[in-house]
Amino acid sequence: MTISYAGFTRPWAAWISHQLEQQGHGTTMLRWDPQADTALAQELTGLLEAEGRLLIVLDDWYFRLGPKTPDEWTAALREVVPPHADRFAAVSVATQSLPATASLLRPADLRDLDAREANRRVLTRLGIAAPHRPVDEDGPGAPRFPNDPPEVWNIPRRNNRFTGRDGVLEELHGKLAGSQTGSGPPLETRLALYGTSGVGKSQIAAEYAHRFGNDYDVVWWISATNRGAAREQLAELATRLGLPVGRELGDRIRAVHEALRVGRPYRRWLLIFDSADDMEQIEDLVPDGRGHVLITTLTRDWSGSGSAQEIEVPPFDRVESVAYARRRAPRLTPMEADLLSDAVQDLPLLLAQTAAWLDANPMSPKEYIELIRRGEPSLVGIRISSDYPMAFQTSWAITLNTLRERSPAAVELLKLFAFFAPDTIPVPMLAQARRGDLPEHLADLAAEPISWNTALRRLTESTAVRLDYQVSEDADPAVETALMHRLYHRFLRSDMSEDERDQMSATACRVLVTADPQNPSDTRYWERYAELIPHLEPAGVLDSPEPAVQQLLLNCVEYLRVRGEYRMGLRLCEQFMSRWRTRLAATQRTMLVLTHQHANMLRRLGRYREAEAVGSAVVDQLATERGPSDADLLRAQDGLAGTLMALGSYAQAYELFDAVWRAYTELLGPEAPRTLSSRHNLGNVLTLLGRYEEALVTHREVLDFRERELRTRHHLTLNAGTAYARTLRLLGRYRDAASAQELNARLHLQVMGAHTPQTLRAEHNLALCLRRSGEVTRAAALLADLVERSRRVQGPRHPETLMVRADHATFLREHGDLGHARDLAEEVAERYRALAGERHPYTVGTLGNVGLVRGEFGDQAEALDLAEAALRGMTEAMGPDHPWTLGCALNAGAARSRVDDEEGAVELGRATLRRAKDTLGESHPLTLSAKTALAEDLRALRRGQEAAKLEQEAIGQLAETLGAEHPHTLSARRRRRPYWDFEPQPV
Repeated sequence: MTISYAGFTRPWAAWISHQLEQQGHGTTMLRWDPQADTALAQELTGLLEAEGRLLIVLDDWYFRLGPKTPDEWTAALREVVPPHADRFAAVSVATQSLPATASLLRPADLRDLDAREANRRVLTRLGIAAPHRPVDEDGPGAPRFPNDPPEVWNIPRRNNRFTGRDGVLEELHGKLAGSQTGSGPPLETRLALYGTSGVGKSQIAAEYAHRFGNDYDVVWWISATNRGAAREQLAELATRLGLPVGRELGDRIRAVHEALRVGRPYRRWLLIFDSADDMEQIEDLVPDGRGHVLITTLTRDWSGSGSAQEIEVPPFDRVESVAYARRRAPRLTPMEADLLSDAVQDLPLLLAQTAAWLDANPMSPKEYIELIRRGEPSLVGIRISSDYPMAFQTSWAITLNTLRERSPAAVELLKLFAFFAPDTIPVPMLAQARRGDLPEHLADLAAEPISWNTALRRLTESTAVRLDYQVSEDADPAVETALMHRLYHRFLRSDMSEDERDQMSATACRVLVTADPQNPSDTRYWERYAELIPHLEPAGVLDSPEPAVQQLLLNCVEYLRVRGEYRMGLRLCEQFMSRWRTRLAATQRTMLVLTHQHANMLRRLGRYREAEAVGSAVVDQLATERGPSDADLLRAQDGLAGTLMALGSYAQAYELFDAVWRAYTELLGPEAPRTLSSRHNLGNVLTLLGRYEEALVTHREVLDFRERELRTRHHLTLNAGTAYARTLRLLGRYRDAASAQELNARLHLQVMGAHTPQTLRAEHNLALCLRRSGEVTRAAALLADLVERSRRVQGPRHPETLMVRADHATFLREHGDLGHARDLAEEVAERYRALAGERHPYTVGTLGNVGLVRGEFGDQAEALDLAEAALRGMTEAMGPDHPWTLGCALNAGAARSRVDDEEGAVELGRATLRRAKDTLGESHPLTLSAKTALAEDLRALRRGQEAAKLEQEAIGQLAETLGAEHPHTLSARRRRRPYWDFEPQPV
């Protein structure tokens, strides 16, 4: 059986084909595409060449293709169908009335039915008995019933004038889905539609989604012109997928990526990134997995980098051009449509504009085409930039001139549209602007809804503007956004005089300032800030000297910082500063705040040296100009201290944090929020300095106050609780630490969810507490889960992801897969080296971890080299008495012992034990490990009496502090050589 269908109804044809084949009837799908120069009767007769019966899927488009007139259809059906009535059958999914002569086909109506009834009607029309068992609608490769759309759907509405492009669409489908159902895996999963502006890439992508969307469970459109807007749209998919994530944008995006990668809850998905011309800004948003990604772009960067296979989109071929022009402007003859197509070089965007103009205006096609061919836009009073194709210049000039004559207000509104992002022009924001924000004539227009909507309608009729509506249950549909092709958007701006551009820019800035909620830290307003950010650059916010406009920029950057959108925040900071660095003093308020934010963004992106350079310059300048208690200086010093801490310069960071804390204590009091935040920072750097007892007192006092003044479940209280429990663990108080962290982690999950960075830090500390307490099974499961969640939430190269992976590597070395442990330890050490440099204590410490795992493989010489290198590096970085240095010394002594250097091991062991007692105390686990290690080395030198005494002391102290059955105590009794794992701390 052959199923004939127009491209628009492919989902119906595919579903019907599947239903019939499940009943044992072979089918062939044949797309209906009559040629304009072939008689319709001949085309219909050609269908009869196929074997078996013909089932025609009729819709609104089947009778329009060609195009063919109603009279031609009437004559052709009467000529062809009656003699072959036994061969022809039809079903209808049309939403409009079919031609009267379509009754010859006796179509079965399938509209508004469920799958069971639609299947019954198809079989009845074909005279096929109903099946004994229902068709498996959910089997592999089974197409979805067309009246049941994909589970998750977000695609621009269908262009009912879409014409042709069947070759490109079939190529797309062939590469993504395979040549036919069940033919094997797809050839590609990422495709980039490349072509010049106006060639129809976005229209093809949208039509692909509508035509083949029933192959998927998720179909999602992302406007990728602006990174911030693209991230918001991708993050919105988390909610639609039902993923358990919070409001943090990065968390939601990473959760979406993971869900798509593993295919849960939906395996079949299609994401479309439209206008992704800046690959560097968008590439990290593109998900991995077995779903499909379709990209539209003006550049060849995607294919050149190997990120996607390219399909080049050419202009219409002439047949497509003529068909489109005649469909858009029915008064055109085939010859006139051909001449028009030639004049605009078959470019779809220009053909749409010119045909629309001819459809709405009485000028003769011949005269209009001659104007375009002559290329003289000045004849109609328009000044045009030479940067645009002549056909575009002239046709657009005529359109604007006609619009100006009919609706001057619409032209002014169109010009204002050009100062907002073309993909999401905020029509409601303009309509609701304060009267003083708009020029008087536009304010009058916005005040009168009928006039406003009339102007909008004029724009859609005469230009490349499309309106998207928001439907409310208790109100009439309202325009939500307007969309303008970027070619028109750029042209409108270039066509204005400098004064006119300045006026329109000032208007757009005023509208955005009025829309600013003035509170970027309040999550209730995050949606509005996400709406504002794409418009900052086109509106001219980055070039405005107005204080209110600059405050808008500061608020948007702060929103991006709080939201975790560091790359976008960094970009805005750098764009503004590059424009204003020579015009504003470095200590002018806007420059000062943005410079501080610039350093913040760099630090959060792991670009520590750059952040240090920026922060140091600001601190140095403010220190010479301001007093020591100046608020700007304290903020800059606090930021610089955070960067120094990340760089491993803990002593310098301590000095700055201490100074800031003391200044805030004097200015605001010891329990003010800023004072407590500074004291919390001070506690963190004390921990990194190895001053654990001082850090414990600090964190305990901060925690007590926050529990008293805030609440137990406040995020600041929870953060303080994690810091306190971590310090307990570092002091060797494992049971106390595990008890405190169990509750803290549970509250984090309840309050903040499983995918926020703060929760991950809390659960990471819990995993380490469990490991040190001997609960190995729980620690193993939690660490493995944290590695994956951290990768999703923070990214694979983020410092805190490296921290979790470093601890997972040491755990695997002791309790799991040695090969995996070695590979992971080496990768982590190398990434720390690339991130922070050779001498950073985290690079040195993780290199020592590599030495431990190499020793497990029997490579004792290399293990010794690495252990000695770690000891030298840590001594240089942290000093000889720091706990990390003592741990490296413990491992170096073991490495010496394994190569039979017992004298060297004893010498190092005695010094390590002495320093550990002085730094950590007699009963700290690291001190006791140093004592048992020294006892082993003394035994090797046959100094049994001294060795026995040290061993018995150590075992007794371990039993007293950790418990007789603790793994450390049992290892000491069994004379297993102790080791020390370097554990990077969060900064």
